[in-house]
Amino acid sequence: MFVWPEANRGFVSGARIPEDIGEAWYFIVSGQQIAQAYDDEGRWRPFTHADDKVINDLSGRHHYLGSMAGTACFAVAAAHQGDIQFGGLHAVLGNSGKLASGLAGRAIQVCEWHRSHRFCGKCGAPTVEHESDRAMICHACGISSYPRLSPSIIVLVHRGNEVLLARNTRFPEGMYSTLAGFVEPGESIEQTLLREVHEEVGIRVKDLEYLGSQPWPFPNSLMLGFHAAYELGEFVLQEDEIADARWFACDNLPAIPGKVAISRWLIDDYLGKLGLPIAEQ
Repeated sequence: MFVWPEANRGFVSGARIPEDIGEAWYFIVSGQQIAQAYDDEGRWRPFTHADDKVINDLSGRHHYLGSMAGTACFAVAAAHQGDIQFGGLHAVLGNSGKLASGLAGRAIQVCEWHRSHRFCGKCGAPTVEHESDRAMICHACGISSYPRLSPSIIVLVHRGNEVLLARNTRFPEGMYSTLAGFVEPGESIEQTLLREVHEEVGIRVKDLEYLGSQPWPFPNSLMLGFHAAYELGEFVLQEDEIADARWFACDNLPAIPGKVAISRWLIDDYLGKLGLPIAEQ
């Protein structure tokens, strides 16, 4: 059975700031970076009321994200970085729990959406925030702009005791991963998967099995994870995107993504189905 680590239970999303705020978490954002703070064990953490002076010095726009067990969660779009250390979201994903890293990614996306939708994309008039929804409204032409996600598929193709892994042209040397691609207008998820696999490596697959999804805020993807069985064909690589693709024996895999990525979860799940040990890397 496919089990996601540390499920986000108990978080209630929202856009309207509640009247009474007790405890709170603050995710401070500057561009595509997030402020760095750490607990006593060296793990990344959001800012709290104990950091009020730091938060107030930033004079940032606050966006209410929702509540977790009575703790209000805010994205803070910093007006400047001041003396705070900022870093990329990858560091957070590898050094925090699933809930905290998910909210950090949400905070970056909400701040960027608000920054880039201050004017209507249709008529250019200034927009205003919706009273209760997370939306920007243009009263001049009536357009409502909500945060947008880019759905994509990610798939581990298997052939018995072998799995298909590929190197994107942007990957570090030696790193291999599963295939992935964005949904195009008019496509179902299944059509996207079949098309992307054939476009990227030239083969056909069958027996699609959906396993789960992961938000991937680079910048705004929602990745839908699958297993698929090899059907037929030989490798013909999409030269501008795929540097290499190979069948790897499941007991002799190359360097693969870390456990925070859905690609790794797909690989680990298949190894488990075969009764093989899962690597600790």
